Amino acid sequence: MAWPYNELCAKRQNTFLNSEINSEMVERNSGILLHITSLPGPEGIGTLGKEAFRFVDFLEQTGQKLWQILPLGPVGYGSSPYQCYSAFAGNPLLINLDLVSECGLLSKKNLENRPRFSSAEVDFQKVEEWKYPLLKQAFENFQSKKNEALEVEYHHFLKEHTWWLHDYALFMSARNHFNNLHWSDWEHDLKFRKKKALQEYSELLSVEIEFRKFKQFLFFKQWFGLKDYARSKKVQIFGDMPLYVSGDSVDVWTNTDIFMLDETFKPTHVGGVPPDYFSETGQLWGNPLFDWGRLEEREFDWWLARLHFNLNLFDNVRIDHFRGLESFWSVPADENTAINGEWLPAKGYQLLKKFKEQVDYLPLIAEDLGVITPEVEQLRNDFRLPGMKVLQFGFSSDAKSQHLPHNYRPRFVAYTGTHDNDTTLGWLHSLKGEERKLVRRYLGRPGKRALKKGIEWIWASAAQSAVMPMQDLLGLGTHARLNTPGVANGNWKWRFSWRQLRVKHKTFLAEITRKYNR
Repeated sequence: MAWPYNELCAKRQNTFLNSEINSEMVERNSGILLHITSLPGPEGIGTLGKEAFRFVDFLEQTGQKLWQILPLGPVGYGSSPYQCYSAFAGNPLLINLDLVSECGLLSKKNLENRPRFSSAEVDFQKVEEWKYPLLKQAFENFQSKKNEALEVEYHHFLKEHTWWLHDYALFMSARNHFNNLHWSDWEHDLKFRKKKALQEYSELLSVEIEFRKFKQFLFFKQWFGLKDYARSKKVQIFGDMPLYVSGDSVDVWTNTDIFMLDETFKPTHVGGVPPDYFSETGQLWGNPLFDWGRLEEREFDWWLARLHFNLNLFDNVRIDHFRGLESFWSVPADENTAINGEWLPAKGYQLLKKFKEQVDYLPLIAEDLGVITPEVEQLRNDFRLPGMKVLQFGFSSDAKSQHLPHNYRPRFVAYTGTHDNDTTLGWLHSLKGEERKLVRRYLGRPGKRALKKGIEWIWASAAQSAVMPMQDLLGLGTHARLNTPGVANGNWKWRFSWRQLRVKHKTFLAEITRKYNR
């Protein structure tokens, strides 16, 4: 496959490097972490519709310049945005049907019988069972009702994205054809991507393939409409790019040589992290690991295309598990925990060096949490990438902790907590022993006053950017936690409602943003 990173690079330079927003990156700023799925709305899940635009308005009104989100890809088992079927595709569940209706592809009658969805959490299966037939109806209407302007737009999209789109649509259609079997268990010739099999299945599944391409068209049409609106309000969108991809993904199926796989395409080793703050047995993610030697032989073409693609989607990109670009925890695929692994060297320096030769400026944020070695810090510093600091990690030692706000340096993004943490109020209520004493000394008695003080400390710090999850602004407890690492089910469901966002929350956020020159 020819990865078009030169074209993507040119597009990104025209779109981003000369923008007013990126020139502001050196200024102090602040924002909110909220994934799209957590937005309010009548479709059972947050979407790219009017509630997302309303959230941008809220950010502008309170002086926020950042909106941080999680990965946008089509989710698989467990509905985790960090386990997607593609590193390039968008999640069709985020498509807003009212906007589809405005394009003339659905009637109001089509949308009249919405199920009663929870406003507090996402039922992914229920949303999918309701939404996908309506998207299929929109596709059929698109084919039968000739809308010349929309057709031109659609064919332009197909041409621009052909380098990844057909493989993705074929992959998803084949998964459905084979009853959702992992691709490594498909029919032999398709599994090994024999030319004849690819042609035969492309013909056999042609209708579904076209439907899946159409859903991607709707997704990206709506996404860039939202992104353009955010830009008009001077709100930057921080995207999130997982280091690894899911083993059951089109990325691995089409690029088996750049992963550690056996002759049957099963992983020999998988990713994770050793025992840490989150888990005594470590985290076993199960993702296939990169063959960095082969990646270098291919001049990092897949990685470069991925970086450029993400920086076309977002103003800035957080690289999740950044330390894996310096060295990675390799666990034999037959292990049940991440304890018995080893650190192996990666080639992130060579990758980022090549990327920097193409783009000059790297609007990337390094997620450098956990056990970070001097080598990882050196890699981050060599490319002048902001790292991360998290208030909740600051009370396990003493006043010298680098996660305490008085120790922050400018080139960092500071958080109260992340999507992997308990809400800060939930964390405060769970504290015990020495950690509770240290928090009380620093923030006062654990509770909502301590929460507000912690937020204010983050905003007052020297860190270039200050970010908090929406749950912390709303003062919510553990029930609003988005994800618990190491727990396979029950995550990613939380949603907020506008009635939770009161005048006092807006006033507090606007005041500390002005007070601390954010």
